[in-house]
Amino acid sequence: MLRYDTIIRDPVHGDIPLTKEEMSIIDTEEMQRLRNVRQLGATYLIYPGAQHSRFEHSIGTAHLASRMINAINFERDRRDDSRLDGFDQYGERVVRLAALVHDSTHLPFGHNIEDQTGLLPRHDIPERFASMLSNKTSLGRALERTGAKEDVLSILAPSLVAENKRAPKYWKELVSGTIDADNLDYLKRDAMFTGLKIEYDERVFSVFRVDRRTQQLYVDLGRSGYLKEAVLSEIIRCLEARFYFSERVYYHHAKIAAGSLVAKAVEIVLLEEAVTFEQLQVSTDAGLFDLLASAIIKDGRSRELLDLYLHAIKRRRLPKRAAVYPVYANAQAQAGLVDKYFGAGSADYRRQVEAEMSVELEKLTGKLIPFMLYCPSSKMQLKQANLLVHWPGDAHLSPLSEHSDKVPRLLDLEQSYGRMWKFYVHVLGADEREIELAQQVCAEFFPDVNNVLTRDDNFTNARSSSFSGAANESLK
Repeated sequence: MLRYDTIIRDPVHGDIPLTKEEMSIIDTEEMQRLRNVRQLGATYLIYPGAQHSRFEHSIGTAHLASRMINAINFERDRRDDSRLDGFDQYGERVVRLAALVHDSTHLPFGHNIEDQTGLLPRHDIPERFASMLSNKTSLGRALERTGAKEDVLSILAPSLVAENKRAPKYWKELVSGTIDADNLDYLKRDAMFTGLKIEYDERVFSVFRVDRRTQQLYVDLGRSGYLKEAVLSEIIRCLEARFYFSERVYYHHAKIAAGSLVAKAVEIVLLEEAVTFEQLQVSTDAGLFDLLASAIIKDGRSRELLDLYLHAIKRRRLPKRAAVYPVYANAQAQAGLVDKYFGAGSADYRRQVEAEMSVELEKLTGKLIPFMLYCPSSKMQLKQANLLVHWPGDAHLSPLSEHSDKVPRLLDLEQSYGRMWKFYVHVLGADEREIELAQQVCAEFFPDVNNVLTRDDNFTNARSSSFSGAANESLK
């Protein structure tokens, strides 16, 4: 059993015990930075209580990892089943360390910057962990002193470790799998600080097993050929909580608009080479805004745009929707929209279109009104539904999603998740009349898709003028 030396009081989970080794990790500069990196980025502009940070989430994830491990070991010992495996003390120690540092590579407003600019690599790629956990950082050196650094890396970035030296698969799956300690913590934590009544039953911790043969984490849904409906129900409740939160927070149109402001501001300073990735990597939320405000921007138009974005963030003047193209009204166009504007290598083209749209609107209004495009992946799905399960009567483990035809609640969730997809066109600083003019511009740039915000069904055909450059290209 691990020896705990410190107890931290957490608003979500209560008392969380920590080892001396874990405290040496927590007290590094890189981990302390996370105190000032909000878990939900710009969401605080929509839900004022969403001020919680990645620091407490990291500690909560380590705590829930232990709760899951204890439940897994309890069930293994209680059943005395040779097909089940579990965690020894070293395994729990490594998993807790990995859980503690799993968010150390996050930039301030990282999801907004990475997903909406296309200029930076994702926070969870191996190279980011290799840099953050190298011996050049106090965190990397502290982790080296634990003697478990290689195993921690094999959980967070397996490709950095030789295959024959990697930790068991289920160690990784407990921290960064489908339903894991990470999302079980953030579901509770995000719900508490946004004030949303989203809950799952903590009985879910007891439904996980480790298959000794495959070394994989799974949920046992079969007993003597019968479906464990109570266990299935607990899993579905977790998936429903994830869906509800996605709908109310993660993909909320105002949250997307707020995130776009930050993303566009960072985009300008990166393109102008006024700020480096290395500076972003060590920044906090407040530090990022200081960097943006002090950045030396030579291009006059870019300087004007950056000032507009920063002023809007400071005053909470969120961009407004000029167009919304949901999948239910544009199923045939979805793939084209994603590929053209958010596919690999599309960032330059998207910026070109945004700039041309702003120029056309400026001709109509006489003032600079920036356009911002955004959509999630067309493959957005309920990742947690890929949780491995043992279905009654099956000889092998399989993803829960393969059984959705037998679970109506799951099928409905999967379909509903896909229907959340929308392509947004936001404009900043526009009044009602200017938004109507912006919709005219949208109709010219996106002639083959249906804007559900348009008041008149014939609106998209109201203007016949054509624009040069990217404006002439319709979706194919």
